[in-house]
Amino acid sequence: MLLNESPTITRQHYRILGLSWAGWVFDFYDLILFTFLLIMIRQDFHLTNMEISYILGASLAATAIGGIIFGVLADRYGRRPVLQWTILTYSIGTFFCGFSSSFWFLMIFRVVTGLGVGGEWATGQTYVGETFPAKVRGRYCAFMQTGAPLGVALAAIVGGLVAPHIGWRASFFISILPALLIIYIRKKLPESDLWLAQKQKGTVKVRKIKEILLGEENKLLQLFSKAHRKFFILALILAIFDMTAYWFTYSWMPSYLHTEREFSMTKSALWMLVTQSGGFLGYALFGFVSDRWGRRPAYTLYSFIMAAGLLMITLFWSTVVAYPAVILAFMFLVGFGTGMFGGYGALFSELFPTSIRSTAMGTAFNLARGVQFVTPVIISIIAVHYGLAGGISLAALFAILTGLWIWTFPETRGKKLEE
Repeated sequence: MLLNESPTITRQHYRILGLSWAGWVFDFYDLILFTFLLIMIRQDFHLTNMEISYILGASLAATAIGGIIFGVLADRYGRRPVLQWTILTYSIGTFFCGFSSSFWFLMIFRVVTGLGVGGEWATGQTYVGETFPAKVRGRYCAFMQTGAPLGVALAAIVGGLVAPHIGWRASFFISILPALLIIYIRKKLPESDLWLAQKQKGTVKVRKIKEILLGEENKLLQLFSKAHRKFFILALILAIFDMTAYWFTYSWMPSYLHTEREFSMTKSALWMLVTQSGGFLGYALFGFVSDRWGRRPAYTLYSFIMAAGLLMITLFWSTVVAYPAVILAFMFLVGFGTGMFGGYGALFSELFPTSIRSTAMGTAFNLARGVQFVTPVIISIIAVHYGLAGGISLAALFAILTGLWIWTFPETRGKKLEE
């Protein structure tokens, strides 16, 4: 009996979930840490906002490349080994950021980090989606996604509270520690039994990289076949809308609080922790909502909550500035609304068959994130005339588009995974 057919959740399920979740925590931590350190980095290297935007954008673009490469590799060589490769890649990239001596070296190392970051999500979510029973798949895929707000919270603690004492370089150096997860993954995790079953049937074949990229069974080309292209395009557009809402919000949020609202670095970090506490709760509950009422209503509810919170902390800040508790409540709601990202693991798992599942998930999710390389640049341009608040407020529009676009999908709640 396959793990996803088990009547109960076993110890193996919890190991797969726990280590995939831990990989995602540090994945997001490594991606976001830079946004909390950029104030100190900018001072040391005398960088302009535009140069900072280029570095932020390059790392996001790299996630698209990493998502595609590692997604294809995970479909060919298995979920467990590729999960290790992604963690090692983003840990090494972040570590070497501490040795950067110029704008260009920093950009190169952020690109390496982005490659690993892009691959970890799809591999981990595919792992969880393939091994948990259909009736609870939504909640456990969403729980894995709680690693994102925890990663941001950890980045806020290190970047906002620890870095002022140890410096930005040391903050990057200590970020090599997540690489230790590889030891536990190698010793404790079984391979996805659904992937192994497909390999034994001959559906999944281990081939050389050249054959993977150029052969007739190219996984990427299969995404555009008649059987899969409709859902792939729908998934890609959904992820682009949602990612745009997210990165319009978070790429400049710490700087927005620090420069335009005149918060200290410590206060900015603490307010971001409020947002991430909302995010953790939102992610944790999203799976229950989507398993109970369906994927589509859950996405719409969460995206509209995020949009409302964003408008209040940007365009309508002056209306509620006299009531700090009210502003904090809307910061909390912004984070809670981002919990809709907890739905992608289950939704994408239910749309694609095992033979191309990781490729599809990694490509759609990370191409959407890679497109965001323009987001920091756009905000910095808008900020010249309308301030960072004006740029960040655009995230509300894309959050609403996400809540509407989800209704172009069929309802997939409780669907048995295709082999």
